[in-house]
Amino acid sequence: MSLDSKIPQGPIAEKWTKHKTSIDLVNPANKRNLDVIVVGTGLAGGSAAASLAELGYNVKTFCYQDSPRRAHSIAAQGGINAAKNYQGDGDSTYRLFYDTIKGGDYRSRESNVHRLAEVSGNIIDQCVAQGVPFAREYGGLLDNRSFGGVLVSRTFYAKGQTGQQLLLGAYSAMNRQINRGKIKPYNRHEMLDLVIIDGKARGIIARNLVTGELERHSAHAVVIASGGYGNVFFLSTNAMGSNVTAAWKIHKKGAYFANPCYTQIHPTCIPVSGDHQSKLTLMSESLRNDGRIWVPAKLEDAQAIREGRLKPTQIKEEDRDYFLERRYPSFGNLVPRDVASRAAKERCDAGYGVNKTGEAVYLDFGSAIMRYGKEQAVIRHLYDASEDKIRELGEAVVEAKYGNLFQMYEKIVDQNPYKTPMMIYPAVHYTMGGVWVDYNLMTTIPGCYAAGEANFSDHGANRLGASALMQGLADGYFVLPYTIGDYLSDDILTGKISTEAPEFEAAEKQVQATIDKLLSSKGEKPVDYFHKRLGKIMWNKCGMSRNEKELKEAIAEIKALREEFWSEVRVPGSANELNQELEKAMRVADFLELGELFAKDALHRNESCGGHFREEYQTPEGEALRDDKNFMYVAAWEYKGEPADAVLHKEPLEYENIQVKTRSYK
Repeated sequence: MSLDSKIPQGPIAEKWTKHKTSIDLVNPANKRNLDVIVVGTGLAGGSAAASLAELGYNVKTFCYQDSPRRAHSIAAQGGINAAKNYQGDGDSTYRLFYDTIKGGDYRSRESNVHRLAEVSGNIIDQCVAQGVPFAREYGGLLDNRSFGGVLVSRTFYAKGQTGQQLLLGAYSAMNRQINRGKIKPYNRHEMLDLVIIDGKARGIIARNLVTGELERHSAHAVVIASGGYGNVFFLSTNAMGSNVTAAWKIHKKGAYFANPCYTQIHPTCIPVSGDHQSKLTLMSESLRNDGRIWVPAKLEDAQAIREGRLKPTQIKEEDRDYFLERRYPSFGNLVPRDVASRAAKERCDAGYGVNKTGEAVYLDFGSAIMRYGKEQAVIRHLYDASEDKIRELGEAVVEAKYGNLFQMYEKIVDQNPYKTPMMIYPAVHYTMGGVWVDYNLMTTIPGCYAAGEANFSDHGANRLGASALMQGLADGYFVLPYTIGDYLSDDILTGKISTEAPEFEAAEKQVQATIDKLLSSKGEKPVDYFHKRLGKIMWNKCGMSRNEKELKEAIAEIKALREEFWSEVRVPGSANELNQELEKAMRVADFLELGELFAKDALHRNESCGGHFREEYQTPEGEALRDDKNFMYVAAWEYKGEPADAVLHKEPLEYENIQVKTRSYK
């Protein structure tokens, strides 16, 4: 099967507008007779469900949480990008388009990214209309801040809780449709298989997580908006429930999985404190606007800090190495995430790490506090203000901008970041890989769509900060509602899809067989034992840097671990009850397959780009070395029974509007 991305013809700035005017539509009377299932109710799923129901479709939503408000989208704290140029600093649709392509290390689909930049402004207008409390300047305009990889301020934010506020906006839009009877919500339900009839996605098998009952749900189209797969590493910034199951189930039914090795390592996370930990906490990238990242310039000072003989505040300014400002003077602390993460790892590997494990660098607000304090003193005509007063004024400004983030850090680390620098270290965050989709967001299964982080998205090999919220809401509010109608226009005479069809029966039996197999295993080891071991393999051999030898080892080790899992795991309880160990076991079983495909994808890509850093392919300065001649394509994998047997399909990437060159942030 050839990969047809269905990119419209014509100039890039006109593609989306012309496409919308030429695709087929469904009239309002017919929409009432069409059913759509949306799996996942974060920003992409919630906005899609609300928009589709508003248009008149009958929507069923599924989430494993007790409420859509608990989707992991709330963790995207720092902001959302949009090309509105409120600051008058030279931003434009083209610049957002260019920054996103460059940030993704020229591994994104050009037409999708331009569409994303085009609709970005509409997202802000939509969310303001919903009442999202974006920060505002003194004059009343929405405020902006800057994020990594760009030279303008285009990130709209609501303090340090932007994702949560945007999700509440989408949730309120959903609730309106639930109240109208147009959305039927199925909370505490998990999708466990896709049902295909006559080659088209026609429904799902879901498990009621409270009663354990398996349910059949039919529809004319299915949308997967279930987020990313960062928890394949066990330790990540993702919520502990985040998983790959929905995306993996459709992959096993024929949806190609694209670029699984493209994983984002976020540079500003609270460092690992020990083996007891089950998740990591993200400190928003917005902190890099005002925080300066450094390590001691002298090895002996770093050693003394690790041993508790020296405090960071005792290190003189001239004895600090602000390594991002030194290496990348143009962008400084606001280089993209992959660049900042590798730079921090390099300093820690060289012995300059500042916590007991040697895996942490400082994020210091001392300079910003004093800068803001002096500004406030001038505004208040306090020309003789003491240093303590200036610090007090500066801390108040920083608290207004980042207060909840500082509070969170202090609760976790038990240190006051206003008085002593934060400690941070890179950790697994977002996944740029995911289900392959065409321009319409349809997977290789007709009638099955993927939106938000679940698809291989618009971010190439590295996502710019504040673009996850943008992509999720663009897909849900402004792309899918148009493109799904083009497909559903052929279904207006189909009528209700019966759940008594043999395909539903077969899919349900297959799910039941998997559950029975897990519950009948006579092993003695808990699910977490296997998940932690998988995570260690992934982090050590497929993490921030990869090489051929270790990737081959990882593939063999994951395969062996998967076999051990099925014979040695112990899942207590029964199927017909609330059984969280069973939920976990089914998700980890999918991670154990994805992990191998991930390593296989990383092994085949003999280049470094974005978040995929192969040690064999780097410049003398340690920067990523792309191979545009041989690897300028999307790697889309077709399921053939085992990850080892997956077949590679290539979608060539063509750049007609941007000059491809080596990424530089110096």
